[in-house]
Order: sequence, then structure tokens, then C-alpha cells
Amino acid sequence: MLTRTICALALMALSSMPARAESCADHYQSSGVPLVTGTTHKVWMIFPSVSPSATLDKVSRAVLAEGFVDVNVDKALGTLTTQQETTGSGRPQTLRVVVRKEGKGSRVDAVFIMPPGQVAPGISNNLCRVVDAAGR
Repeated sequence: MLTRTICALALMALSSMPARAESCADHYQSSGVPLVTGTTHKVWMIFPSVSPSATLDKVSRAVLAEGFVDVNVDKALGTLTTQQETTGSGRPQTLRVVVRKEGKGSRVDAVFIMPPGQVAPGISNNLCRVVDAAGR
């Protein structure tokens, strides 16, 4: 009887807990070997209640807030592309963001590409800040 009571209480506790929402970090991936090869950092998120046009506007503002210049936005395609050269090497780092319709909302895919010999500390946090801006 005690075992049944404990099991019932455990099930009640689990069923009353809210489902954990996915975070940007859950969708973050990187490939390449820092300083040895080029690296690619990718992340995606779905925003079920934000239209693609509003999402693209919010992401564009977030990219500018991160310090990127010469941001190219194509609203018809739902794309944003920008480059930055911060090392003096003449080899730019590229950020590409694509916003597309997903159900009644939007999906945001972002890719940050760095050439060999470069590192960007905190890139996962910075990339997630850009993508998460769509939900604010």
C-alpha cells in the first residue's frame, strides 16, 4: 500500500510540473577545430506566435545591437547577411540568418562562419541573443 501511495504521489508531482521549454542552447551546434580549421556555429529556434516579418525586424535590430555593420536584409526572402572583420587579417566572419514561416509563427536559423586562425569567445551566447530576440 505504501508503494502505491508513493508512486501515485510521484506521478501527481510529475504531471503537475510544467513542460520544459526548449532553449536556444538546446539547438546550438558547432563544427571545426578553433584556430586550426574554419569553424561554423549554427542555431535554430521556432517562435510559434511571431510572424516572419516581425521576426526578421527583431532579429535585424539584435544583429545591429551586437555591433555588426553593413547588415543586408532581404525581406522578400527573409534573409539577413552581414560580415565583420575584427582581426586585421582581411578574412571576414560571416553571419547569415534565415527567417521562414513555421505553422502560424516563424523559424529562425542562424549560422556564424569563422575562417581558420580565428576564435570568438562566447559565440554561442551571442548567437543565441540574436535568435532569442525574435521572441521578445
